[in-house]
Amino acid sequence: MTNLPIEELLARVQELLRYDPSAPLIFNSGLFLFLFTAFAAGYALLRRATSLRIVYVILFSIYFYYKSSGIYFLLLVFAAVSDFAIAHYIYRSKSQSAKKWLVALSVAVNLGMLGYFKYTNFLVEIANDIFGAGFLDFRNIFLPVGISFFVFQSMSYTIDVYRGAIRPLRRWIDYMFYLSFFPQLVAGPIVRARDFIPQIRKPVAVTRRMFGLGVGFIIIGLVKKAVISDYISLNFVDRVFDDPALYSGFECLAGIYGYALQIYCDFSGYSDMAIGIALLLGFRFPKNFDAPYKSATITEFWRRWHISLSSWLRDYLYISLGGNRKGRVRTYINLLLTMVLGGLWHGAAVRFVLWGALHGVALALHKMWMAVIPWAKADGKDMNIVSRAVGFLVTFNLVCLGWLLFRADSMQTVHVMLYQIFHNFDASLIPQVVAGYKAVFALIAAGYVMHFMPAKIDADLQNRVVNASFWWQVAMLTLTVWCVMQIKSSDIQPFIYFQF
Repeated sequence: MTNLPIEELLARVQELLRYDPSAPLIFNSGLFLFLFTAFAAGYALLRRATSLRIVYVILFSIYFYYKSSGIYFLLLVFAAVSDFAIAHYIYRSKSQSAKKWLVALSVAVNLGMLGYFKYTNFLVEIANDIFGAGFLDFRNIFLPVGISFFVFQSMSYTIDVYRGAIRPLRRWIDYMFYLSFFPQLVAGPIVRARDFIPQIRKPVAVTRRMFGLGVGFIIIGLVKKAVISDYISLNFVDRVFDDPALYSGFECLAGIYGYALQIYCDFSGYSDMAIGIALLLGFRFPKNFDAPYKSATITEFWRRWHISLSSWLRDYLYISLGGNRKGRVRTYINLLLTMVLGGLWHGAAVRFVLWGALHGVALALHKMWMAVIPWAKADGKDMNIVSRAVGFLVTFNLVCLGWLLFRADSMQTVHVMLYQIFHNFDASLIPQVVAGYKAVFALIAAGYVMHFMPAKIDADLQNRVVNASFWWQVAMLTLTVWCVMQIKSSDIQPFIYFQF
């Protein structure tokens, strides 16, 4: 009997050290709250021991990634070793030709790693479809969580060194810290080296405002993800997309608009929590979302949605293809190629290619429109209220059409949902459907109201949290966590962007 507590303790420790693919470590889980509290205590003790603090954070980050992807954390270490070395060779090389070959090597290594794990299954499926089932006998390849994010982040480092925008780091542990920093490791934001590296060895200084902002971001991120996104997903959106033929046209349409809110709350909620956790540790991340559904043009949407990715695609792909420097036709082609490749980055499936192509065509058409109408603005500024309202309706519904391609598990599902919307839309069923899903539609309405709140109100609420006393801030965060635990109706739901 006396050995039972020790055995239980050992079992708990083994559980903490074991990788469970069905239960990745994510921000809105009780386990992460427990581990982060313990981590933060050690972090505070090491705040003045810079090198030890860096190693401590790296070890926790590797553990965090191991709990998400198991042994594949070695890919992260490999990327850090490879690009750290290549960046130094690029910087030291006197030959421009050698620099080009080295940066090409970095891109090839990173994209080769990404391509193998992300696209091999897709290519095998295509080959078997063309040449017959069993043409290639290949087992499914596991996709490590967040590989797309840290590969893009690492690749941007070597490209920036090649372009002369930054100098390579002298210490490998600093680069490993940059690449593995756990708040943004598995789902972004994609943080640029020139923005983050100068913060690594600065003394840890979490001001009262940084702490308040961090708590505020974590609270709003938890509400978005664990309250709004998870609830409407489990109780309505997933059901509709799983078998749309069973639902009316209105329910299918509501499912699409519901998914638009779900993916926004899920992804921006993760980004908010990542930004908030980084602030609590003394680091600043750039904003990743800026109320994207307020956009009146598709160009404005991409300046507000997943800002770190859209700016990465612009700076490292669109500009590398020639940008707008080679004439209008080439500009339109470059926009289309950039968005198609951006679609492929999201997933190895035809529907992601079509999603990217839809946005690429829309961006090219908007670029044409601005060339024809000189006073048209990319970001919708200076539009009169009618033009902006029309622009908003067109942009929002175009984006939602894209989300249908993004969420559906096959093109058959896309076809069925569109058929239901255009052929089986019975308006008389709307009151009955809304009454049957009261909580779902209430949360969808609340989510969109939050999204469309004037920026001034949002800033005022944020300042209230910042200016509250420490214990009030802790109380608000504790209350939010308690509410999340009460509302949670099933196991913790992984973030949507973990699959990318």
